[in-house]
Amino acid sequence: MTALREALLDGLKAVAQPERAGAMQAYMKSAMPYLGVSAVPLRQVCKRLFSELHYASSADWQADVLAIWRGATFREERYGAIELSGIRAARPFQTMAALGMYEEMIVTGAWWDIVDAIAGQRLIALLRAEPAAMKRTMLDWAVCDNMWKRRSAILCQLNARSETDLALLEACIAPSMASKEFFLRKAIGWALRQHARTDPAWVAAYVKRHEARLSGLSKREALKHIA
Repeated sequence: MTALREALLDGLKAVAQPERAGAMQAYMKSAMPYLGVSAVPLRQVCKRLFSELHYASSADWQADVLAIWRGATFREERYGAIELSGIRAARPFQTMAALGMYEEMIVTGAWWDIVDAIAGQRLIALLRAEPAAMKRTMLDWAVCDNMWKRRSAILCQLNARSETDLALLEACIAPSMASKEFFLRKAIGWALRQHARTDPAWVAAYVKRHEARLSGLSKREALKHIA
């Protein structure tokens, strides 16, 4: 166990509410047990431990993230790894060199709480840093066999707002439009609903154009806040 992982685990245990752990595990349908740490104290522990960290290289930073991720015995440790992946000191390293790490976390995490945090909060930084390479990768993910990578491609511009590449969004949605998989249908609706905050007319027109192919769930989600 690395010193950082040990400090994180000790910090999480100190604020845990063990009586909540079982319910949290059941709600998330997690094979990995919980300590019973809710979001706010978890972020406080991470901020205290990670805020003064500095890394000489992307490799050093990734090594710490993956040591926590791979060694986790409680799900909150994996949440901590995701927090570490987004610290200020790591901003220079949010490039395609980090994509392999995020891909591993998405594929091995394989559930919405993990995947959505990485897809919605981390992949956008890579897309901004290296748009051409990242777009090619997201287009590959959009048609791959792994459902969580498909979901990630759909959600990778969740926080892009006016910077949203609409052609990329459409291209990432299209291969999953006919899917019966709940998590893909939900992702399509969520991505469209989020963009509707910026351009509701475009989203309304998109849904109308693809009305026969979009699932009812995707359409309801997309149009939820459009009058």
